[in-house]
Amino acid sequence: MHKKLKEELLVAMRAKDTVRLNVIRSLIAAFTNELVAKGRKPQEEVTDDEALTVIKRASKQRKDSIEQFRKGGREDLALTEEAELKIIESYLPAQMSREEIEKTARAMKEKMGVTDKSKAGMLMGVVMKELKGRADGNDVKAVVDALLS
Repeated sequence: MHKKLKEELLVAMRAKDTVRLNVIRSLIAAFTNELVAKGRKPQEEVTDDEALTVIKRASKQRKDSIEQFRKGGREDLALTEEAELKIIESYLPAQMSREEIEKTARAMKEKMGVTDKSKAGMLMGVVMKELKGRADGNDVKAVVDALLS
């Protein structure tokens, strides 16, 4: 993933695609920050799992920014963030639909024998671990809450 982004950086430079270029640069910088935070050398490459974590974090930050800009009446800034979010999401694996999440959640609910809301947190944790980033946490929470209500 790290190598792929470095290659795409050059492509974006040649194409003079400033939005994509800025997004890729920010992701590569975030990868470097992740390496330093974990006590590794900045020249190393992050693993694909670490890269995915960093990209998800960037995606979540963009979503939060869009929400805040809209609340503040800054539609121009929200549109910029949305353009960046689309590029970031192109590097994430496809997200599961609610129906697919519900199938997994039902299976885990039966397996664990969860019957009431008091175990919702446990069920949510197990489902999130099972789906390994292929589903948005808010969607999983909504499905788990619906199953237990």
